[in-house]
Amino acid sequence: MKRFFGLLLSALLGVIPVSAKPNILLILSDDQAWGDYGFMGHPQIETPALDRLAGESVLYTRGYSPVPLCRPSLASLTTGLYPHQHGVTGNDPELPAKGVNAMAGRKNPEMEKYYTDIIADWREHPDLLESLRAAGYVSLQTGKWWEGNPVADGGFTAGMTHSDAKRGGRHGDEGLKIGREGLQPIKEFIDGAGDKPWFVWYGVFLPHSPHTPPDFLLEKYRKLTPSEPVARYWACVEWLDRTVNELMGFLDEKGQRENTIVLYTCDNGYIQDPDKANRFAPRSKLTIYEGGIRTPIMVSWKGKLAPLRDDEHLASNIDLWPTVAKLAGIAAPADLPGIDLCDRQAVAARKRIFAESFSHNIVKLGEPGRGLQHRCVIEGDWKLVVPNPLTLPEDGTELYNLKADPWEKKNLAADEPEQVAALRKELDAWWTPR
Repeated sequence: MKRFFGLLLSALLGVIPVSAKPNILLILSDDQAWGDYGFMGHPQIETPALDRLAGESVLYTRGYSPVPLCRPSLASLTTGLYPHQHGVTGNDPELPAKGVNAMAGRKNPEMEKYYTDIIADWREHPDLLESLRAAGYVSLQTGKWWEGNPVADGGFTAGMTHSDAKRGGRHGDEGLKIGREGLQPIKEFIDGAGDKPWFVWYGVFLPHSPHTPPDFLLEKYRKLTPSEPVARYWACVEWLDRTVNELMGFLDEKGQRENTIVLYTCDNGYIQDPDKANRFAPRSKLTIYEGGIRTPIMVSWKGKLAPLRDDEHLASNIDLWPTVAKLAGIAAPADLPGIDLCDRQAVAARKRIFAESFSHNIVKLGEPGRGLQHRCVIEGDWKLVVPNPLTLPEDGTELYNLKADPWEKKNLAADEPEQVAALRKELDAWWTPR
């Protein structure tokens, strides 16, 4: 019952009536580097639809995911909490039967409890989806989704994902067809919403591998790079953009653009290995470096929010629920660590953000320190990376100046001991693993 506590009362006391609430579209890129957009300055990749959206948004180019892996990232987005708080620190549980892979484990009744325990634990936390339902929204899940059935477990009113392990359910199953095989489920859902405000989770499985773009896009990017794997990844980025163009065009066609808040972010970063197809490079996904956690974040409400590009201040995916709550007049716990990204005073007052990385598998539910690899704090241009001595005893502390060195090539920890000490104090005050 914890996930419902306080949300229903807050919804009943809300100042915005249900009929006047804005629609909400959340666009979630999957495995994309922070610079792989036209509006971020990429010299080859073309993203005209996202460029237009960026120009219509409150845009933070220094946005971050609190974790560099999809499942914990999405759990943070829904709960507004860091992974060590909500408990979903990895994609799969560490299974006691060694050598059993994730899919085989899910199909084994003896292993299934390790998966259901994670979902049950996540459900104990209040989350964005239940808040929207309590406020009178109808909601649709499409694309990537890990936490069981999106309706029975996730708080949506409709969903593409079935989550049945016996039929291959793990991280989205049928939902992963969205975008790659058209947008009809979203269009039908919006058409059927009637007078009710709607929320759409567009967790499109792009540019995520398998990098199998349409032939015309692949041929376009083959001419721009000698690397076939890179060409395929770049083509999938534009493929994503084309789906966004179709989706935004549909909203315009239906006259719903002005009454729809559009959010954009990415679950985690990704840098394509130039020599290995469908494989990420080092210091990318799964790591706490910029290639693993940085992403642009957008909030757009045409006619209501004045567009603004912010290249200075920090934003995080944990800010999305507080932002939506303020804009749409829905409930959110008062003690969430995130802020309203449209509150310029709050944005300017925040001095630092945090992130953490863990092993791919959850070592032990309820003990996040067991799988922790790194913690980091970013304050201004400085970024401190601290390894977990229990899991990475040979690694040392790292300090980078992101303005001078955005790809973290020069570790300044030995040269700036006072800066290290000051940031380490803030990091330990945020969370010290036990």
